[in-house]
Amino acid sequence: MTDTETTLSKDLSAEERTPLLKRLTGANTLWIGLVLLVLVAVFGAIRPDAVFQVTTLQFLLAETSVLLVLAVGMTFVIITSGIDLSVGSVLVFASVTSALAMNELSGGDATNAGWGVIACGLLVAVVSGAVWGLLNGLLVSRAKIPPLIVTLGSFGAAQGAALLLNNGSNVSGIPDRLNRTFGSGTWFGIPNIVIVAAIVTAAGALLLSTTRFGRYTYAVGSNEEAARRVGISVRNHLTKVYLLAGTLAGLAGFMGNAFFRVAVVTGHETDNLNAIAAVVLGGTSIFGGMGSVLGTVFGVFIPAVLEKGLVIIGVREFWQPIAVAIVLVAAVWLDQTRRRARNQR
Repeated sequence: MTDTETTLSKDLSAEERTPLLKRLTGANTLWIGLVLLVLVAVFGAIRPDAVFQVTTLQFLLAETSVLLVLAVGMTFVIITSGIDLSVGSVLVFASVTSALAMNELSGGDATNAGWGVIACGLLVAVVSGAVWGLLNGLLVSRAKIPPLIVTLGSFGAAQGAALLLNNGSNVSGIPDRLNRTFGSGTWFGIPNIVIVAAIVTAAGALLLSTTRFGRYTYAVGSNEEAARRVGISVRNHLTKVYLLAGTLAGLAGFMGNAFFRVAVVTGHETDNLNAIAAVVLGGTSIFGGMGSVLGTVFGVFIPAVLEKGLVIIGVREFWQPIAVAIVLVAAVWLDQTRRRARNQR
């Protein structure tokens, strides 16, 4: 067994003894959380009347919930040193198939549909996303095609399939009950869609931090060949990781239906890049082997708070993507700096 394999075996064993809190947060989460707090404090000091309002917070949380679910799946993919450019298109495909299925079961218009039809819509969305995720995983792990190429192809194919299903038009007829309950409903002031996203995030954090699946994810991203030699089925694990990302993209599509009350075929073109940016901003290394779901949560809200804050203080909207791009490049630079410093020890 080589030194790398021996080290990896020791790391897998040491993971069992690592405190749960440290495993949940990761090593780079503290400074990311501080950045988020600084942004909130700055915008709050400038416009406290607008920033520190319950409605502002509720809307901010609700509109980022769909992206958060996408980013949780992306965290697993990037930790394996992979990438998934297709999640935005898979979201659209799952959204459209779910809406069409609910309308079909309701005779053409699911506006007044009950929970049985809604449950079928959820199943169709999740399965639709899972199929694309499984296809990506098999092509990456079995056919050995680079993830960038595979998911770039899926990006176009899923988007085109969604457009073909309804001739390029949005799908209306989303059940009112779905929107009232999960799209705009609240529980003790917390939007229900936020609660769903929080449950998914907590499950993802536990899966990554406390299970063999999570340990294997880190191992594959740290050194794929060493992981294979210590007994990890790398091909099967990569397939499962991309399957997870696709499944969560399908769930995000259903959540989007609930929130927007329509299955839109446009408007999600940058969701894949936003999810990747959130994961990287959250401290997950683009080179693999390092990251946490909690960091991703902070990474999702940093650009969201930045964009919302700039709007509140009256900065022209054209500056928003520039500001987010600067923060993203800075995060990647810090990641490379940390990695070089670690390798020199």
